[in-house]
Amino acid sequence: MNRRQQVKRRVGKYEVGRTIGEGTFAKVKFARNSETGEPVALKILDKEKVLKHKMAEQIRREIATMKLIKHPNVVQLYEVMASKTKIFIILEYVTGGELFDKIVNDGRMKENEARRYFQQLVHAVDYCHSRGVYHRDLKPENLLLDAYGNLKISDFGLSALSQQVRDDGLLHTSCGTPNYVAPEVLNDRGYDGATADMWSCGVILYVLLAGYLPFDDSNLMNLYKKISSGEFNCPPWLSLGAMKLITRILDPNPMTRVTPQEVFEDEWFKKDYKPPVFEEKDDSNMDDIDAVFKDSEEHHVTERKEEQPAAINAFEIISMSRGLNLENLFDPEQEFKKETRITLRGGANEIIEKIEEAAKPLGFDVQKKNYKMRLENVKAGRKGNLNVATEIFQVAPSLHMVQVSKSKGDTLEFHKFYKKLSNSLEQVVWTNNEAKKETSM
Repeated sequence: MNRRQQVKRRVGKYEVGRTIGEGTFAKVKFARNSETGEPVALKILDKEKVLKHKMAEQIRREIATMKLIKHPNVVQLYEVMASKTKIFIILEYVTGGELFDKIVNDGRMKENEARRYFQQLVHAVDYCHSRGVYHRDLKPENLLLDAYGNLKISDFGLSALSQQVRDDGLLHTSCGTPNYVAPEVLNDRGYDGATADMWSCGVILYVLLAGYLPFDDSNLMNLYKKISSGEFNCPPWLSLGAMKLITRILDPNPMTRVTPQEVFEDEWFKKDYKPPVFEEKDDSNMDDIDAVFKDSEEHHVTERKEEQPAAINAFEIISMSRGLNLENLFDPEQEFKKETRITLRGGANEIIEKIEEAAKPLGFDVQKKNYKMRLENVKAGRKGNLNVATEIFQVAPSLHMVQVSKSKGDTLEFHKFYKKLSNSLEQVVWTNNEAKKETSM
């Protein structure tokens, strides 16, 4: 049988695969270094969009920030490249999902487990601060886990370098997610990036131990009042040591709030603490950052129109699974997260029709291009309109995998949508023979 040769998309030495994340200004794709076989995350930015929305300085800042940070608990930036129309940031590919998923699926953590993540977080944040870098949007969604369960801080898109501090020595941009943001950031009187990050670390520790937020209110003004007054209650199952440390961190006065150095001396924090040992590299050369915004023929991207769904190979299937356990790739009842998959029987065009039929009654507008679909909920939810991206991959001639990921909106609303979608596609969901036997018994 003569199978048509598929054209692979490449960026320099990287072979580009499926989309693993999508935002307003950037798309993140799974890619593989063709020389070493190493999987990476390829962040693709559209130059025209970046310039049109005056985002160039923020993107430069993100790249500069990542180049300064070489820490085992921070997502690594390997290199930056550009074509005439795009900027490519090659990042470490982290396989263990978000810390947020762990809390959603399993609820609150035991103190020993929460302490280990918190120790890694504070050490990494303190290291960032020592290099003049402040994250400013620390929250569980920006904390990833690697294959060994170690924490990796990601998304420095809202970070600020020390060079951008005003004459009064303070930062002035109000940003971040309200529930995790320090009171001084909300009142916009200027703030110190280090103490603001420390507050966010305290909120994260509380969420790990309690399973819910310390400051929460559907009314934004009420939420701001609670944060500004440091008004929260510790759940009764917390140990005295954990309560004391959280109270010292969630101090609404940044002048008296504990520093990372003081946290390192805390008795609760010190239990079983082993600081990471790693080799620091000085990579302060920023020449390539300006270069990526200039027209360059050095790196070319081969663009093509997909006439059939991209075939997915064993290497990519394994990279999607947890270790070598492939069960949740073919199980519609898999754990919920901001990205999930469902495997369907039938032809690709038939599957597209089925998804469209299922999505429209749920209040979604559907846009189709090649074998990708964008679904937008007309009705705004808790965090605006829910946008969902889907992409179809061919596993075998009559077996396709649909990747469903949240582009915008509330993660819990996405969970509900996915459940409804998978229920309405029940007739075409692939199940193996063992599963069929169990159902018929």
